[in-house]
Amino acid sequence: MENMSEFGASSTHWVTLPEGERAEIRHGTPVREVLSPRLSKRQARELLLARMDGKLVDLAHPVERDCSLEPVFPGDPGTIEIIRHSTAHVMAQAVKELFPGAKVAIGPAIENGFYYDFDYERPFTPEDLVRIEERMREIAKAAYPISREVLGIQKAREIFVSRGEIYKIELIDELSRAGEVEVSLYGQSGFLDLCRGPHVPDTGRLGAFKLTGVAGAYWRGDERNPMLQRIYGVSFLDKKELAAYLERIEEAKRRDHRRIGKDLDLFSIQEEIGPGLILWHPKGAMLRRVIEDFWKDEHIRRGYDLLYTPHIARRDLWKRSGHLDFYAESMYAPMVIDEVSYQIKPMNCPFHIAVYNSRRRSYRELPLRWCELGTVYRYERTGTLHGLMRVRGFTQDDAHVFCRPDHLDTMIHEILELTLFVLRVFGFDRYDIYLSTRPERFVGTEENWERATAALEGALKAEGLAYEIDPGEGVFYGPKIDIKIRDCLDRSWQCSTIQVDFNLPERFDVNYIGEDGHPRQAIMVHRALMGSIERFVGVLIEHYAGAFPFWLAPVQAVVLTVTDRQDAWAVEVQKRLKASGFRVEADLRNEKLGKKIREAQLVKIPYMLVVGDKEMREGRLNPRSRSGDVIGSMTVEECIQLFTRESTQSMGQGRRPA
Repeated sequence: MENMSEFGASSTHWVTLPEGERAEIRHGTPVREVLSPRLSKRQARELLLARMDGKLVDLAHPVERDCSLEPVFPGDPGTIEIIRHSTAHVMAQAVKELFPGAKVAIGPAIENGFYYDFDYERPFTPEDLVRIEERMREIAKAAYPISREVLGIQKAREIFVSRGEIYKIELIDELSRAGEVEVSLYGQSGFLDLCRGPHVPDTGRLGAFKLTGVAGAYWRGDERNPMLQRIYGVSFLDKKELAAYLERIEEAKRRDHRRIGKDLDLFSIQEEIGPGLILWHPKGAMLRRVIEDFWKDEHIRRGYDLLYTPHIARRDLWKRSGHLDFYAESMYAPMVIDEVSYQIKPMNCPFHIAVYNSRRRSYRELPLRWCELGTVYRYERTGTLHGLMRVRGFTQDDAHVFCRPDHLDTMIHEILELTLFVLRVFGFDRYDIYLSTRPERFVGTEENWERATAALEGALKAEGLAYEIDPGEGVFYGPKIDIKIRDCLDRSWQCSTIQVDFNLPERFDVNYIGEDGHPRQAIMVHRALMGSIERFVGVLIEHYAGAFPFWLAPVQAVVLTVTDRQDAWAVEVQKRLKASGFRVEADLRNEKLGKKIREAQLVKIPYMLVVGDKEMREGRLNPRSRSGDVIGSMTVEECIQLFTRESTQSMGQGRRPA
């Protein structure tokens, strides 16, 4: 018979421990007291959290029911998020101690770190961040115990009223309206915070952190609310991981496409034109041309036909397509022309359908493969715009395949093979691949969804590609494959997507005449390989740090003269190389050769072709690479052969750039 307490609950509980041990534990015993006696001294010191019935809890959490318990040590999956959240609390304590007038808002863990929002009378300065971080280190060194207390919601409210914490009061009132009757508070060394937890046992478990910056953030993300100050930080399990991360951050800054784009004179974004709108300078336009010419040639080689479509259309087109129902917030306001409402296009699909429906199609014509480098326009908040990576006008490398049901397996495999080929050519051979399946709200039959999903999955398996299922994350009109490429810093970028669509063919009567003479609904496959030219160029710039492979470089070589006596020969060399299809400039300035070489290296030109009096007399030139390697004297014809080999070898070697 179980013993019952005066409150009617069991006074003991059975706890299942690792390796099957079972123990009878008094009600309310903290999990630390259950686990520590069963661990070695070293394990007891390192014990960080516990898993109760599979859920992470802190060591002060009481045993209040029969359950399973297992110890959790640093490095266990899930612990890093708890460490980062606890570090956010330490930062909030430091801010409150150094700036007593500051009011705290929220402070979650995020990828690689944490942030906390504060309301303070003046902006925090870089010097303030140094002081805050120094105080955080003192708090961590002191190893203050982190305590947890569960209080009635009104009692908790009184505590934060007494402290003047208006944002915590608002959160508590919201919880009260939702029916909550008690909340948990966490604190250390006089600091107290409203929090569900869990947290590490003491501040001494925290040390591998660094504050990285401060930015503005509206309370609850609402522009109608007060603007707060968000202090960001990063946090890791140990100082070695932190140092490696900070080194990657510095390398990312060195590779920032906005800085390199300016240094290499590739593009600009100017206020008088408008935020999120890109001006491509001559060298950037040449880079785009190289990418786009390769893209077009490869598509034509594989049986695609090119389309060009307008930038606007009657607004009714977007009503019929469903885009106004699902994407209106990303579309710009309509314009009125001849008393008819028009819409600047956010995507190209309805235009391709219009071409398809321009005449009756037979089953014998299918599949039809149509592609377009189509520029579209979508609204993005000013605060989200970021160089080439997030813009308001961008060019999609768009394509649509119209096919019969019996074509679908072959088409998906064909598209996936093309996608991976193109990415490899640009030097990307590492991916994260996701197969997104049917959401709760969808159009089309379950049978079609199952067939389309099987076709996508079958193609992934046939290519031997590892992938993850992303349940319910397909778009409403069909399942999809998303491919996120990894760059040389192991960052992930969403580029390629393959989507099977049942919605638009139904809305627009996209049919073909079958063998029996009756109309049949076609299947439409949307796909993009690079996603957008703008973002893809931004990724390329950062991946290669502006030192593009020879075949991609906007300027592949520059002829450098020693004195003005060689000008005529330098121009002749440039002319002959350009006639062979290479992108070559000539630097005829009256400057020292060393300066010309340094400047060419700074703008990442792959080859510098030096010509002096000897080279002029012998009809030769002296190439050197941007890395400083001197290749040796050669004729123009030998240089053409060198460049031809380099063009071929530099395409898709999958090398990790230096």
